[in-house]
Amino acid sequence: MVVDAATHSNGAATHSHEAATHEHEHHSYELVRAREPARVGAGKYVTINYTLRTNGAIRHIRSAVWGDEPLEYLHGDGRLLPALQRALEGKKEGDRLAVTLPPEEAYGERDKALQQRVPAETFGGVDQIEAGMCFLAHSEDGRRVENVMITEVNEENGFVVVDTNHPLAGMTLEFEVTVVAVRDAPSIAGCGTPQGLGIGHLVEGLGTRPRNET
Repeated sequence: MVVDAATHSNGAATHSHEAATHEHEHHSYELVRAREPARVGAGKYVTINYTLRTNGAIRHIRSAVWGDEPLEYLHGDGRLLPALQRALEGKKEGDRLAVTLPPEEAYGERDKALQQRVPAETFGGVDQIEAGMCFLAHSEDGRRVENVMITEVNEENGFVVVDTNHPLAGMTLEFEVTVVAVRDAPSIAGCGTPQGLGIGHLVEGLGTRPRNET
């Protein structure tokens, strides 16, 4: 009887040990299944703040410090400059990065063929025309809206020179970017526009492609 009791006691201890081992394995399993942070990739909605410089001078800032709303875009939809998009690939919330884009990876070199003379009366509704002024103009077929900059005013001969190159063409762009959030695509409402995200929001800011290139 004594031997049986000892055996039974030992068996209980063994069972207790197995239970403890099982519990330990269970906790280890839970640690392995910890959620990985979402990373920037195709189909993800990405929210960023950024500063853009050219030749060391700040051209555009989108920062919480100034109370700006961050820029949100759909990664892979072609709105963001491709080279900037590649640099963001695989990044997660809180990551910061500096990206330098030469003209060939940004808005290209300036094309002299995109500069032309137009009669000064074309801008008849403007009180004073000066070089450096920017306007929106319709393309000849009326299907696109283009940014044009006045680069020369010749009052004596009654013409101005307009340039339809992108304002950042020929420039090296220096971005400092902070990833604010990365999330899956939201639910779709209406005719396919994501809730809470307007198309205009996607293209605003100097880090995105002009509307007429999409």
